[in-house]
Amino acid sequence: METLNLRQESTLQIAVEKKAVSIPLYLYATVLASVSIMIGLVWDISWHTSIGRDGLLSPPHLAIYFGGVLAGIFSGIKVLMVTFSGSKQEKEESNKFWGIFYGSLGALFCIWGAFAMLTSAPFDDWWHNTYGLDVTILSPPHTVLLLGMITIQFGAMITVLSVKNRMEVKGIKDDKLSKELKIHFALASGFVITMLFTIASQYLSRHEMHNTIFYIVSSIIFPLLLVSASRSAPGKWGATSAALVYTIFLALMVWILPLFSAEPLLGPVLNPITNFQAFEFPLLIVFPAVGIDLITQKLGHKNAWLLSLLYGAVFLAVLLAVQWPFGNFLMSESARNWIFGTESWYFGSDPNWEFRFAYADWQVSSGVDLVKGLLIAFVVAYLSSRLSIRWGKWMKNVMR
Repeated sequence: METLNLRQESTLQIAVEKKAVSIPLYLYATVLASVSIMIGLVWDISWHTSIGRDGLLSPPHLAIYFGGVLAGIFSGIKVLMVTFSGSKQEKEESNKFWGIFYGSLGALFCIWGAFAMLTSAPFDDWWHNTYGLDVTILSPPHTVLLLGMITIQFGAMITVLSVKNRMEVKGIKDDKLSKELKIHFALASGFVITMLFTIASQYLSRHEMHNTIFYIVSSIIFPLLLVSASRSAPGKWGATSAALVYTIFLALMVWILPLFSAEPLLGPVLNPITNFQAFEFPLLIVFPAVGIDLITQKLGHKNAWLLSLLYGAVFLAVLLAVQWPFGNFLMSESARNWIFGTESWYFGSDPNWEFRFAYADWQVSSGVDLVKGLLIAFVVAYLSSRLSIRWGKWMKNVMR
């Protein structure tokens, strides 16, 4: 009888712990917000290259702001619920801030990101009214907006990892929950990669794929996300799944946006167009991502400094092997179709520019410059990977 009671108590305890370790509602809201934000972001870039000036409440802006508001509201509600009606255990598993409120670290990141995004809206409108059309993605208001977006996605990543880490500590096995966590983590980390690519896109276009600046910039941003994702993700293929989300999302936007009509509303119009112009086709980072995941699976326990060398070398070598020839392909006649979006061209640029589908001399690194540039890229990839290992270690220990 006593043994039966112990078993019942043990079963009840496991059930309570499973209930305590679950995906919070605001994470689902953040996933929906993320999709809305990312669609709005790429749509907004296409809007600027296809139509020109946009208003504060243009459709792409509304999609972006909707995502920010949605993530902020649901995260805020979660914080208020834990603060004013949460159990003692919920408060113990939360972070206390401002001396009053209790909330998870992921929810706090989402709230801060939403504030940053909404703050950028009137700033961006004033900027346009004062200075006119943006000539770069990284204008001051856009920088604030992008930082807010990244913060929301990072909040989603942290939320997933805190649930995953608590499951491991408590020894909970739940295949359905684990599968959900893998999907949410892939989406969040994949969208962070997409945003970082967007920020650095002026150095990562097809016209830069034979220039060492392309590989230096890539070595700064991609190993930082891919290595940390590989080492902290709920599954074995964290880097690969994040890279796949990035690839699929950008490819879909390349294919879908040109289906809709658009015409320039600003002059001069050197390239008359009748439909939305696509953003960049995704880079082939899924291949170095696979290499990074394989290193993590086979050698992830080795010395961090040696691992960083291996991560950096594999990332750069694989990216160079696939992206350099792919750059040639994107410039060729074979790529001038709806699949790769290379026919898209800014309405204010001359469509007959001699280097529209060819590399100019100043865009190609060779000889000593190529060797020197690739050595710099390797050192950068090494340092980025080392920082990412440290970051990944921190993310594996997030509990709140």
